[in-house]
Amino acid sequence: MKQITTYQNKKVLVLGLAKSGVNAARLLKRLGAQVTVSDVKPLAENQDAQDLQADGFTVITGEQTADLLDPGYDYIVKNPGIFYDVPVVQRALAEKIPVIGEMELVGEVADAELVAVTGSNGKTTTTTMIQKMLDRDRKTGKAVYAGNIGIPASKVVQEVTPDDTLVLEVSSFMLAETTEFHPHIAVLTNIFSNHLDYHKTRANYVAAKMKITANQTEKDYFVVNFDNTEWRDLSRNTKAQVVPFSRTNQSEDGAYEKDGVLYFKEEAIMPASEIKVPGDHNVENALAAIAVAKIKGVSTSAIVAVLRTFGGVRHRTQYVLEAEGRQYYNDSKATDMEATEMALKGFSAPVVLLAGGLDRGYTFEKMLPAFKAHVKAIVLFGQTADLLAETAKQAGISTIKMTENVETAVPVAYDLSEPGDIILLSPANASWDQYPNFEVRGDRFIKAVEQLTGKQEEK
Repeated sequence: MKQITTYQNKKVLVLGLAKSGVNAARLLKRLGAQVTVSDVKPLAENQDAQDLQADGFTVITGEQTADLLDPGYDYIVKNPGIFYDVPVVQRALAEKIPVIGEMELVGEVADAELVAVTGSNGKTTTTTMIQKMLDRDRKTGKAVYAGNIGIPASKVVQEVTPDDTLVLEVSSFMLAETTEFHPHIAVLTNIFSNHLDYHKTRANYVAAKMKITANQTEKDYFVVNFDNTEWRDLSRNTKAQVVPFSRTNQSEDGAYEKDGVLYFKEEAIMPASEIKVPGDHNVENALAAIAVAKIKGVSTSAIVAVLRTFGGVRHRTQYVLEAEGRQYYNDSKATDMEATEMALKGFSAPVVLLAGGLDRGYTFEKMLPAFKAHVKAIVLFGQTADLLAETAKQAGISTIKMTENVETAVPVAYDLSEPGDIILLSPANASWDQYPNFEVRGDRFIKAVEQLTGKQEEK
């Protein structure tokens, strides 16, 4: 880790704890900052805050009002889940106090090479594929992943060395808080219309995503999906070398699929059908990973070995188990319509779909084709259950059941299924109306499947 002096003796307020806030606070202290942390959760119920307080940090809990800034601070380090329109952040911006995030700190202190992956969908799977490819048959150092994938980058960055590669999954929230972040290789998997409650406009959302390449130079690489005109056009806004990937053979300058075979430039890598994880979206993820691996000189044999054995990431079209001729899949990470559409398209067998969640104010007509083509029955829960039911009716799905939550949905789905069917949790919505995050929702699904079948999740 680089021992920078930027924060030496500076007063820094860390807004919001959880994994990223706790580790950012500890990193800042190691860099010589005078750190105060603020979290809305009461101290008596807040183990993270208690641990930091025991280690000598100044801790403030409760409502994060604008007067938090009264003592005066040189920097604000904001948890990506805190909106910019909250009073304390608005006051900081008005007073020209720099508001940055954990990923900015990581970029400043990292002495390992950085590979960063963003996109509306596919980030975690692509990040994992890249890490596995870069780590396989490696002679010196190691490849590790961190960031939005669930491992705090501000902790990992203190442990990696110049011989290592740090593969970062970065969300639009994280990127919005960066100014100088500079990965050597940046990957854009795709862009849809997500998180507009946070970014307010799609233009803001796209601008946040594109900050991944904002500081790249001609010595760097921007790996970008060429299967959409908008994404191809965005690639013109970088100084980095553009390396495209395309499932529909839009470009043969990078990684692409042609006649069922994956290529990098003119080299055949492997048949697409041999990728272990199902679905066209995972072909796209594999192509992005192949592009990064080839930039870094990874052998074709190592790439093929990873793609033939990698069974998917937990909560992302994750195979759970098979019982009584039914296969159960956990795709709790599908928090938008596009992710659920992609999951459905990955199956040729009939699907009993479990869906529903947080109402963000949109309807689901866009899902009609995927519903018509793949869904035989649907089990719905959460705030959007009625909206999804309306779309299911329009799609001609005759079996539509309402239930309380994911746990109660599992036995209902079993009753509606037959041997040979897929029982798929792919909610098309965020989890926050009923669960703290998509991981908890997916874990509850798996537990319910295990209780129903009497079998254990396959790992």
